[in-house]
Amino acid sequence: MERMQIRPSVIDDLPSLTDMYNHYILHTAITFDIEPYTVEGRKVWYSQFADTGRHQLLVAELNNEVIGFACSAPFKPKQAYETSVEVSIYLTPDRQGQGVGKRLYEALFDALAKEDVHRAYAGISLPNAPSRTIHQKFGFKSVGIYREVGRKFGKYWDIEQFEKAIG
Repeated sequence: MERMQIRPSVIDDLPSLTDMYNHYILHTAITFDIEPYTVEGRKVWYSQFADTGRHQLLVAELNNEVIGFACSAPFKPKQAYETSVEVSIYLTPDRQGQGVGKRLYEALFDALAKEDVHRAYAGISLPNAPSRTIHQKFGFKSVGIYREVGRKFGKYWDIEQFEKAIG
């Protein structure tokens, strides 16, 4: 029987996290990054996370393989925004729709409830029904749509912004 573990990320996860994220860069408009990352190039992103505090990175691991991650990052760089975070979730394509994202978000929001976090935000490129669904299940409410805010694959994409109270 397979047992999935949710745990804080460690630096040894970075190659798997980079590969997972690069899949979405190359094949989807879920992220507006255009060029894939190297592991070295992803270290700055990774360095913002800690095991406690507002900015955390959790991974789902199954049979010693990282199959997903959820994170809370700074919402904006200005100090008045410090109690707001932007959350993201990514899974390996073969693990979507199996409850992995739910388990990751449960663990992340449980951890954030113990921290000085007031609001969580998520930006979802449209269309993306699975992402909208999981965020709504976790109590996120739509606060608006940015129309044609990003261009990728020769097309303009909308972003729907979601918000959730924490704590």
